Amino acid sequence: MKQIAILGSTGSIGSQALDVIAAHPDEYEVYALTANNSVDKLIEQALRFKPEAVAIANEAHYAKLRDALAGQPIKVYAGPEAINQLVTAGPIDIVLASMVGFAGLCPTINAIKAGKVIALANKETMVVAGELVTSLAMQYRTPILPVDSEHSAIFQCLSGETDNPVEKIILTASGGPFRTFSLEQLETVTKAQALKHPNWDMGAKITIDSASMMNKGFEVIEAKWLFGVPYDRIQVVVHPQSVIHSMVQYADGAVKAQLGAPDMRLPIQYAFSYPRRLKADFPRVDFTQLGSLTFEKPDLIRFRNLALAYSALERGGNMPCILNAANEVCVASFLHEEIGFLQMSDIIAETMERVPFRKESSLDDYIATDAESRRVAASLINR
Repeated sequence: MKQIAILGSTGSIGSQALDVIAAHPDEYEVYALTANNSVDKLIEQALRFKPEAVAIANEAHYAKLRDALAGQPIKVYAGPEAINQLVTAGPIDIVLASMVGFAGLCPTINAIKAGKVIALANKETMVVAGELVTSLAMQYRTPILPVDSEHSAIFQCLSGETDNPVEKIILTASGGPFRTFSLEQLETVTKAQALKHPNWDMGAKITIDSASMMNKGFEVIEAKWLFGVPYDRIQVVVHPQSVIHSMVQYADGAVKAQLGAPDMRLPIQYAFSYPRRLKADFPRVDFTQLGSLTFEKPDLIRFRNLALAYSALERGGNMPCILNAANEVCVASFLHEEIGFLQMSDIIAETMERVPFRKESSLDDYIATDAESRRVAASLINR
């Protein structure tokens, strides 16, 4: 059986990954679970799946986790460094990187260096340090299998097309809850409105990113590194039904698309089982009931974050790292109702202008850029 470590097991992706593992007990076994703050849910998961080890990033929760699992044959750790080390454990076959934000970068790099297969759901890893991560993956011959529904779709569309030139990658976007809103309406949207995604059930941070289309901007950056396609050959198309998860257009004009019901368990399971497809009871697309599929051009004025992401990717260097850090600070402030929806883009853009640009960066440089970008973005919010 494949031994799986789940980074961010209490989040939406991590929880659904455990559903996949539970459905295939003869294929997969949980080796390690980690969480940031959700200690009660981590305890519940540990008692159910009996992993070899668990780790909580926030050390303030260590005592509660340790006491709850006392008497269980489970090793208990705390702190970011413990997670960095845990992913290198010898028995682990696959590391599901589903931590949210910049925090996922270092453990993912450690897992790559340890030769683990990476099932990548933490898009910020590629946004912040895509050049470094892909270089390390090649050096250590570590497969990176995408879990995002869009990148999994592209990965599936590329299967068997090794020598065929790609003309264009087409990323689909639902458009989020504000797809038809005017700029005036976007000025006054609330946190509660932004957290109601029309098609997907996700965590708070990624749901806000989807509403602002920053999530799609991140996916453009991630696609460039995962598939080696220049930014100007990665197109975003708004597809409100979320049935076509993404497409690839080839040199002869043929387009391959991957379709499925909006259920994250499918790409999670495919990353775990690749290249096999395991039987599953996921929802099926009923074309007789589907009705029409529609497509629109994204509005880069109303959804400025997508334009900022393209700009960051075009400049390269540490600019996507600056973009990500500023966005994390802005999303947290929006969720605390400290800034408005459109203010997020303004602050991100100004942070990108103020933080020093570096064309080439090491891991330490990215860490320093992240810290400085957060400081600048926070100062802009509090001015």
